Amino acid sequence: MADRAAKDALFGEFAAVGKVLGNPARLELLDLLAQGPRSVDELAAAAGLGVSTCSAHLQTLRAAGLVQSRRDGKRIFYSLAGDDVAVLWDTLRRVAQRHRPHTELARRAYLGPDDTTVVGTEELLHRLETGEVVLLDVRPEAEYAAGHLPGALHVPLDELTERLADLPAGREIVAYCRGRYCVLAHDAVRLLRTHGVPARRAADGVLEWRLAGLPVDSDVA
Repeated sequence: MADRAAKDALFGEFAAVGKVLGNPARLELLDLLAQGPRSVDELAAAAGLGVSTCSAHLQTLRAAGLVQSRRDGKRIFYSLAGDDVAVLWDTLRRVAQRHRPHTELARRAYLGPDDTTVVGTEELLHRLETGEVVLLDVRPEAEYAAGHLPGALHVPLDELTERLADLPAGREIVAYCRGRYCVLAHDAVRLLRTHGVPARRAADGVLEWRLAGLPVDSDVA
């Protein structure tokens, strides 16, 4: 006969992970860490949190076993505890998208109208092989350094207007960012089109490429 207390304890462990995930700020931190390791200061700035608040959320995630930390001098860096945490985050998003109608409404409100043309990963890989497109990473510097698609040109979104001349002429631009729920590539394509630059956005970002086992380069030793 199975022990009721033992079963409750087991399910309690599962519930502990679910409880930690039930906070939008902590989910955003997982989303950022899916791009690569970041310091507490960097995460706080990217997520719009105070450093102390961000640190408290990270400690909660670490206590649940979802992230890990290391110290480099006076700075503490966090990273996901494993690829399975990235899979968990991706699965949570997909379940919400499929089964919660308001998720799609929220997605549209955040990403804006469907006014940008998307390029699927299979087509993108083919066109990169033939040299038909320029792959443009519009994420912040720290995220690009932690991991980017091979051969990508890096121009952060907030520098794009001033660096239009850096883009190769006569070739289509395909912009990408963190993943399917990241607004940066949408805004980049809108900006490029405003300036007459032919551009589309990649359907997938770094998170989806990692989970698909596709190559991701890193500038971090």
